[in-house]
Amino acid sequence: MTEKTLAIVVLAAGQGTRMKSRLPKVLHPVAGRPLVGHVLTTAARLQADHIEVVVRHERDQVVAALAADHPGVVFVDQDDVPGTGRAVQVALDALPADFDGDVLVLSGDCPLADAETLSAFVAEHRAADVAATLMTAVVADPTGYGRIVRDARGDVDRIVEQKDADADEAAIQEINAGMYVFRAAVLREYLPAVGVDNAQGEMYLTDVPGLLRRDGARIAASVVSDVTVTYGVNDRAQLAEVGRLLNQRIVRRWQLEGVTIQDPATTWIDDDATLAPDVTVLPNTHILRASTVASGATIGPDTTLVSTEVGEGAEVRRSEATLAVIGAGATVGPFSYLRAGTRLGDGGKIGAYVETKNAEIGEGSKVPHLSYVGDATVGRGVNLGASTITANYDDVNKHRTEIGDEVHTGSHTVLVAPVRLGAGAKTGAGAVVRKDVPAGALAMTVAPQRNIAGWVEKNRAGTPAADAAARSESAE
Repeated sequence: MTEKTLAIVVLAAGQGTRMKSRLPKVLHPVAGRPLVGHVLTTAARLQADHIEVVVRHERDQVVAALAADHPGVVFVDQDDVPGTGRAVQVALDALPADFDGDVLVLSGDCPLADAETLSAFVAEHRAADVAATLMTAVVADPTGYGRIVRDARGDVDRIVEQKDADADEAAIQEINAGMYVFRAAVLREYLPAVGVDNAQGEMYLTDVPGLLRRDGARIAASVVSDVTVTYGVNDRAQLAEVGRLLNQRIVRRWQLEGVTIQDPATTWIDDDATLAPDVTVLPNTHILRASTVASGATIGPDTTLVSTEVGEGAEVRRSEATLAVIGAGATVGPFSYLRAGTRLGDGGKIGAYVETKNAEIGEGSKVPHLSYVGDATVGRGVNLGASTITANYDDVNKHRTEIGDEVHTGSHTVLVAPVRLGAGAKTGAGAVVRKDVPAGALAMTVAPQRNIAGWVEKNRAGTPAADAAARSESAE
């Protein structure tokens, strides 16, 4: 598509009232991106000369959500004149005055239109050498869509919107997919003639084909074989359906790249995630945002990764990790929670019912179970005993714990930060460590144990425990 210039106009000005949401419709997320974000990502792959997004409803929120991820996109404000025709008109006015190429018009709520389909659509328009080409589809239930009315020869005659259709027109099953290619000169000539005399009082872009036909121009229709590429979103039910279809595509793509996905129906992978060949994904797993999983790793079952990096051969089971790094050959889970800033070294272990946050855990180190490690640096070869806790918060500030190489802590150790344990140090069970521990030292919190004979029979008389104690004493 380099022989002629191309401008892409994405319509994202509507309110989307049927979503019943304070969030603009085009910003509702699927597969890790807002709806319109998918459209813009696809548009970028077409290598167009210009990409414009027409905004109006909550325009500042829409622009703020998109600008950073889509550099080079121009945002164009629609005025108080409603309708898709006016949206394209203001976009056309924002193009260079000498632009004479083709204009591809896309809807910001149609994330399933892929680059291959759109590229073929533009190529077909150019090969036909027509004033305009419409993307259409034949569907079982056309409710809500504009109908394609053809003349006796089978050529496109006009588009009739749902609210303006009579009974015969409403029965037509070929629908307007809401994607068009026009010659820019055609739009400049005919958009000023489009009025608002319709049920919605809007300036319809779909009136342009009727005006063209009135003047004898030819309009082509490109009927897509896969109707799902035309699916738009108007309510939450359609949002869920589009999300499901998009996820199916993503899952299949990774399967064809050599990833084993045991249960595609319960696996959700965002579009920005990256999986290497020979990764295994087990059921009920979500791999979200910009997560990366290296070769040989196993993720799941029942696991969620959010912007997390997993090294080669690592295993993450029944756990959740956000903004974390899991080293090669490391194991996580089951039932672990890795919060932002966790870095688990190669061959390390975070076991059952462990929570970590802003913690660097060295190569081969283990946090096997029932522990909290936050705001900590843990060296190599460390073993933190069950229920070890870094007490990092003094009700005002967070403090850091430093644990040297080959440190072993006893069960129920509390490390009251800021504190440092030197290399090779150890703690006894139940230790509360408030002072630095030198390398190789044993830290203990020891209090004499006191046994009060006969306490149960005296204070819990008549209970099963008292009876058992009495029987034991008499047997002795």
